[in-house]
Amino acid sequence: MHTVLIVVHLLIVLALIGLVLLQRSEGGGLGMGGGGGGFMTTRGTTNILSRTTGFLAAAFFATSLLLSIIAGMDRAPSSILNTGAPVAPGAPTAPLGTGSGGVLDALKQQGGGQPPAAPQPSGPQVPQSQ
Repeated sequence: MHTVLIVVHLLIVLALIGLVLLQRSEGGGLGMGGGGGGFMTTRGTTNILSRTTGFLAAAFFATSLLLSIIAGMDRAPSSILNTGAPVAPGAPTAPLGTGSGGVLDALKQQGGGQPPAAPQPSGPQVPQSQ
């Protein structure tokens, strides 16, 4: 269904592009060369092209809406606030900073609590020339 709708949408887009390119800004529309030897009269051609463009534009909007609705049907609502472990209703929660099992507490446990101290130099450090 999704693939068929995408193909129909693309066909509508191509037809809409073609119709817009066929129209002239002065209302000539396919009336190349003027006179009665053209495809249709200037007024009739303009009327048909304008109406067809309107119908294709409405179809374009409809298929766009359908595609967005279909794409959103598979999506489950989620929140970045609900990424932690689920808490049972009514269970007391520990205040922040009291070992609640956060990322900082896990890093402290892995590193032993304190980072290793760098050795202190015994005197001033000056590069020596050779």
